This record gives sequence, C-alpha cells and structure tokens, in this order.
Amino acid sequence: MGSTGSSLPLQLKDAPLDGHRRIKVRVIGAGYSGIYLGIRIPQRLRNVDFQIYEKNESVGGTWWVNKYPGCACDIPAHSYQYSFNPNPDWSAFYAPQREICGYLQGSAEKYGVLRFVKLLHKVETCSWDDSRKKWLLTVQRTDTNETFEDDADVLIAARGNLSDPAWPNISGLESFQGEVMHSASWNDNYDFKNKRVGIIGNGSSAIQIVPSLQKIEGTQLSCFVRSKTWITNPFGDNVMRKLGLDPNKLEFSPEQRQEFADNPEKLFEFRKTIEIDGSTIHDISIRGSDMQRGAIKLFGASMKDRLVKKPEVAEFLIPSFGIGCRRSTPGPGYLEALTEDNVDFITNPIETITTTGVTLKSGRSILLDVLVCATGFNTSSAPPFPIYGRGGTSLQKRFTPHPTAYLSLAVDSFPNFFMMLGPNSAIGSGSLTMILEKEGDYIVKCIRKLQKEDYAAMSVKPERVRDWDEYCHEYFKSTVYTDTCHSWYKSEGGSGNRITGLWPGSPLHALEALRAPRWEDYDWEVLDGDGGNSLRWLGNGWSITHSKSEGAKEWGGDPGWYIEPRFVDFPVPGRPEDDEEFQMRPFSH
Repeated sequence: MGSTGSSLPLQLKDAPLDGHRRIKVRVIGAGYSGIYLGIRIPQRLRNVDFQIYEKNESVGGTWWVNKYPGCACDIPAHSYQYSFNPNPDWSAFYAPQREICGYLQGSAEKYGVLRFVKLLHKVETCSWDDSRKKWLLTVQRTDTNETFEDDADVLIAARGNLSDPAWPNISGLESFQGEVMHSASWNDNYDFKNKRVGIIGNGSSAIQIVPSLQKIEGTQLSCFVRSKTWITNPFGDNVMRKLGLDPNKLEFSPEQRQEFADNPEKLFEFRKTIEIDGSTIHDISIRGSDMQRGAIKLFGASMKDRLVKKPEVAEFLIPSFGIGCRRSTPGPGYLEALTEDNVDFITNPIETITTTGVTLKSGRSILLDVLVCATGFNTSSAPPFPIYGRGGTSLQKRFTPHPTAYLSLAVDSFPNFFMMLGPNSAIGSGSLTMILEKEGDYIVKCIRKLQKEDYAAMSVKPERVRDWDEYCHEYFKSTVYTDTCHSWYKSEGGSGNRITGLWPGSPLHALEALRAPRWEDYDWEVLDGDGGNSLRWLGNGWSITHSKSEGAKEWGGDPGWYIEPRFVDFPVPGRPEDDEEFQMRPFSH
C-alpha cells in the first residue's frame, strides 16, 4: 500500500464539512467600505467575532468628515450608492454631502451594521504575531483617552484614500494669526461675511468651495492656483439629455423624486442609463483616441465660453495635458465664480505665509482674514498609523518608493490583511461603489476559505505583487494618466512616475478581475501546522444542512436545498448557449 504522505496519524475533525469555526475579524473605518463589510460579513458568514472601529463620532467616513460649503459628489448620485439599496430621493444629480452622509447612516441602520461599530475608537498600531497567527491591535477610545489591546485573525483597512488630510508645504503656515482650516476639518461656526478669504488649491474641493464662498456678502476671494485643470461634465450631460432632462438643471423636482419612489422600473432604467454611460466612456482615458481628442475640443471651447469675462484665466487654466490626467470634475458654478469681481485668480506661487496673509514669489503681499487649505489628502501613502507585517516590516516601508498591492487588496508579508480602496482602486469613470462592493465580496470569500478549510493564514506571493506592479506600470503608458500633470493619481504626492490611484483598466475590467479569487496566487498555512493531513477540513462526513439543529429549526439548513428554484440553473431548451445571463456577462468559476 502507498504512503499517505502525512507523518502524523489522521484524526477526523469532529465537525461538519461546511461548519463555521470561530474566526475574529476587525475592520478599520465605517465609511462606504466598512459599512458594506458590516452588511456582507454577517449575511454570508457565521460564528464571526466581528467589530468595526471608527475614530469619528458617527459612521459615514469621508462624507462625515468633509463638511465644507458646496461639498457634493462629483459623479451622478444614482451611481454612487449600494447596488442593493437604491435611493429614489436624491435631491440633485450630484448629491450634496449631507444627503450622502445621511444615506450611509440610514443604510448602516437599515441593515444592522451599527451592532458591530465602535465609534470614537481610533486604531493606533497593528502588528502581525507570526507565532500566534494573529493581528495585535492597540486601540484608543478618543472620548476617554483609554487605550486597550485587541487581536484578530483577519484585519481589514477600510479607511479609504480620502481620510488623511494633506496640508500645504509652505513655510509660515503655523504663524498665520487669522483663521486656518482644511477642507476636511471645516469650522462650521466661522462667519465668512465681509472677510478676505485665501483659498489654496484648485482640485475637487476648491472647485466646490469657491462658488459657495463667492456668494457670501462682502467676501473677497484670493484663489491661489498652481495647476491647470479641466472643468468638464463627462459624467452626466449625455445621460441627462438621453433621459430628456436639462443638463443645466441639476436639481430634481419633488414630482420627479416622487415618480422615482412610486415607479421602481423608471428608477431602474434611470440608473441603468447612467451605468451604461459611465462604463462606455473608458476610451477617453486612452491618449490620442477619437473620444479623447473630441473631448479636448469640446471642453476647451466650453471653458473659454464660460470664462469670456476673464480670458486670462482661461489662458492659464486650460491644460495641454489630456482630459483625465488630473481628476476631471463638473464643477458647477466654479468658472462662473472666477469671473466675478470679488474673486482674484492668482497664479504666482506663494513664497511664504505671514502672520497677516501671504507673500508671493513676485514680492506682492496679500492680507487675509482666513486661509482655506483645499489641498486634498495623502492618497499615495500608507495609513497614518503603524502597521507591521511579518518580520516587523512596516507598511510605510513596504509602500516605498510607491504603494502597490495585488489587485489593490493584498500586500506580501502582511498575512490575513486586506485593504478596501487601496492602491490602484479608484477609476476615471464608471461606478466606484460597484468596485468597492466587489472588493468586499472578494475579501468575504477569503475569510470563508480561511474559516471553512482550516487555514491559519494566507499571504499573497511576492512574485504576484511584482507581476501586478509591472502590469500596472505597463498598462498606464498608453493612457492620459501619465501625461505631465500634478495629480493624486500619481505616486510621490502627485508628481511621481507611477500611477498608484487608479485601477489599470475599465470599471468592468475591475469587476471581472475581482469576481473569482485566484487562490494559487497566495501562500497558505494550515491550522495544524506542517505534517498534518491537508484535507482534515473535510470533517466528519456530515454537512451542516442535514445536521440536527439546537434551535427551533429541525435541521441546521435545508436538506433538500438543491432543488429549490433559486439554486437551480435552468438551461435554455435546445440552445443552452443562448442563456441570457451568460450573454450579459461571461461565465466565471
């Protein structure tokens, strides 16, 4: 008789094949990503010790933190929501911050996520203990400053890439004696009326802030702008016209919102039209494509028309790089605000910040009462708290010279650690929330494999991370994202030569890539250690579905589940290849 290949005698595991061994999962952050995990993990898994640590006093993530005037989503609201929880009541095509935050809070309450959320809990450090196969966490309660220790089998960073504010690197900032605020730490109590306001930056935040502050009585705005940028509306105009709506009227009437609420089919068709539009403009990202050339011509003319009162602004602002190199934004009212008499458009760089204002490199001094730093976030760096993987390697070091993670989710030498919206997660068009959902689904599948098949740890292979990094670098060479521009999509704070913010492909490419994990890209460690029978997870020959239940139900599941219509795959008679499902999207294992 042949050898079994195992040095230890096999003792069957006294548990059903599909049982759920206890597993401990910790999530950092309760924004879009954390809330999604708070829905899917309890839905799809069992016997999980599950908590979500959130440092703020409410769920909502970046939509709780960012409260500056004019803060809104810059893609259609009906595409910026969970696929299973459509909101018929968005007040505008681009929803304001308070509604998005309310939607997230409502979703968390509706699906029971708040049971697992620990608010005002800030994760300070995370370290992998290789002997215990556990993550060790240090957590601070921000309301009491109490610090405690926790551990987890699986750690998920769901903090997103818009959570760590980036302040301008300008000498003298700390000496300014007026009001200073960042777009991500807004002072709601400050009265801007009759104030001299300096605004640093012209990214997405500044583009929304300027029109709001410009309208306040007595304000005088000094907009300090270093970068050219496209002010476009590729996300919505075509859709609105297809739907018979006026692109210049971004608010939905009460009658329209009521019709969406009363007619789910109309709401679905509205959403579907938006999704198809967002998913079919990927060609605009390809340098020299017909769509890219046409967009440059169209939006260049549009910007000149909107800036006709101040042609010098158009001359500076309209870029030579392709549309999309920097994140394009519709910017309702921004260009119009720049042409107003109480707005000064300043392109001469700031030399230093003084106690009373700023001094430009030209020597000109500008007096200010308040300085608004709309300078974005640190998107190309590791989380702002230490994470140490196997051997004490820090994620900060691992992300040097540039951050990279396999499929944007996993980093070698960091076992059982996953990221939501990690490096190369964002997209230039299409639905970001659908990618977020598929990342979450992928992670849930990984947790289930660890739990079901008795693995202590999984860690992506270093060579697969290198392959991914090489793939990303090669893919972006033919895109506008590598044009010469300063962008948060790029490494080194926006000026590097690697694209670290965007997925290397279309949104639909991302959904397919994340659909089924390639388990062979990971190294695995079994609970029983080397030498044991690798198939011990098969258990005692029973399934939980026909095991006696300890509760009110007779069985642990449904012993005849396999003929339930919802589980049966009915082929098309005569021509199975005409199956509508697989014509809409390919089959995947």
